[in-house]
Amino acid sequence: MWFGGGWPIYLERPRDNWARPPDTGRGRPVAAGASAGLVMPVELGHARPNRDWWGAVLNGFRLRCPACRRGALFGRYLKVNEACPACGEALHHHRADDAPPYFTILIVGHLIVGAILSVERAFLPPLWLHAVVWLPLTVILCLALLPRIKGAIVGLQWALYMHGFGGAADSPEPPPTSARGPV
Repeated sequence: MWFGGGWPIYLERPRDNWARPPDTGRGRPVAAGASAGLVMPVELGHARPNRDWWGAVLNGFRLRCPACRRGALFGRYLKVNEACPACGEALHHHRADDAPPYFTILIVGHLIVGAILSVERAFLPPLWLHAVVWLPLTVILCLALLPRIKGAIVGLQWALYMHGFGGAADSPEPPPTSARGPV
């Protein structure tokens, strides 16, 4: 639909075609929608069951398999098992990357800074006491939360069928091209 002066409002947009509809020659685009051929294709017969994402995140936080809730998610400190030892669910698809350290720093930073400011305001302890208390507490919290947050992210990826957990492999990213051409 076209509401004068601005951009047209598309009622049905396809995923791959974000271009404006063709012009009729009078300055107005052809009608958007099914009559213009702008209908998103629907794949039938390939429905996946919804997975409980909240339960999967909690199981990942508990360091358990998001599928069966019994098997260990990690083989070592931060090494995710290739498959669940209890149910055999493939877990090697995960791509947690930099998210677990980011969320760990975000959470621990807010907890520690809030606690430091509260203690400083209430008791005025010397700086050496701050160092003795807060530095080890920060390290302990980071080491305790990092695998749990990574497990929660792996659980979320499993629940949302991300990164190969749905059976289809991710499409490979094209290699980056230089603006100057091949080097």
